[in-house]
Amino acid sequence: MSENTISSSTIKRLEEEGEIGADYLEELLDIADLGGDIDIDIDHGRASVAIIASEESDKRELADLVGRDGEVLEAVQELTRLAVQTRTGNRSRLMLDINGYRAARRAELTTVARRAVERVKATGQTVSLKPMNPFERKVCHDVVAAAGLISESEGAEPHRHVVVMLADDVEADEDREQGSRDATAARPGGREDQG
Repeated sequence: MSENTISSSTIKRLEEEGEIGADYLEELLDIADLGGDIDIDIDHGRASVAIIASEESDKRELADLVGRDGEVLEAVQELTRLAVQTRTGNRSRLMLDINGYRAARRAELTTVARRAVERVKATGQTVSLKPMNPFERKVCHDVVAAAGLISESEGAEPHRHVVVMLADDVEADEDREQGSRDATAARPGGREDQG
């Protein structure tokens, strides 16, 4: 969704979310005695806030706010969303990036998803990717959809992962499920007959 297709009232709301999120993050950086500049934007219909290192020493310090595999970043993002929700009364989908971690991760995941798409097209077999957080799965789903294939998230957190498949596979699964439901309904005592 481009910013051109977003209504002016939505843009205003997203800008407000970004400002509230930035204020919260500035206070957090002050408390933790960390440096960094804050950038506010609207990206894909969401408020987007980025903490950017202004000096080389800030990069090392901000790495702690990213954490291993972005775990701390996810937690800080959730806290920022809660701060926005507390002030506005509305659930926020604000995205946070620190030190360009998400941008770099998006590029990595785009490559992973494209390779999976190529494998599925070449073999016709479904491909399961490793477990990912919601942001990472969304990036993969977008790449797969742009390639004309289908993807689904399967499993429970923290093992939830993306499965990439041909569109024909999904239609065949749906046809089998419908056939199974029809057979159950036609059978005496089937679920559909009860009631």
